[in-house]
Amino acid sequence: MSLLDLHDVHTFIGKFHILEGVSVEVPQGSVVALLGRNGAGKTTTLKTILGLTPASSGRVVFDGDDIVEMRSFDIAAMGIGYVPEHRAIFADLSVEENLRIAERRKGDLERREELIFGLFPDLKRLIGLPGTSLSGGQQQMLAVARALVPENRLLLIDEPSEGLAPVLIEQMIEAIARLSDTTTVLLVEQNFLVASRLGTTYVIIEEGRSVKTGDMTDLVDDDETIQRYLGV
Repeated sequence: MSLLDLHDVHTFIGKFHILEGVSVEVPQGSVVALLGRNGAGKTTTLKTILGLTPASSGRVVFDGDDIVEMRSFDIAAMGIGYVPEHRAIFADLSVEENLRIAERRKGDLERREELIFGLFPDLKRLIGLPGTSLSGGQQQMLAVARALVPENRLLLIDEPSEGLAPVLIEQMIEAIARLSDTTTVLLVEQNFLVASRLGTTYVIIEEGRSVKTGDMTDLVDDDETIQRYLGV
């Protein structure tokens, strides 16, 4: 059963036609990797789902409800978490404060801390430090952890491995793989190795259009498609 469906979505940013027909199916319990070259429209797809760059046409259906005309905070309240590109943590706030402001209900952090600190034990040790004291990898962990504070059913994660050292990429892969046991994930990832290890299915976007979809295990062996659309 699909938790999220995009049907022929078109999105403009100003006068620029960024998404020109994107369709994505995200089955319940899956990790769907959204792939494509830089500028293809992957990040805009995530922002369109959340209503940050509203679709001009097409349908975005979450758990059976069309959410195209809903406001972003109402969409998030339905159970969709967002981990933006470049982390976007609050640098002057402590780790705990960054997590606390993500609560939708009082006590969310306490209810979820076993999961969060089980995935990211470093954050428990750093709980009182400001974001400026964290390394890039620790900031990425905090960005993901913040989306886990409410009990979201769907996580939209944008470029989780960007700028990370190989050892931290491995930690991030392990963390996302573990949380995907209980949470559906739509993942944008430029690093194909990371995407291939996490994704159960994939959708390739080229010039604002979804052009190919299928099982990740099939794509891994499809050198022609990888070279044509991803340049890997």
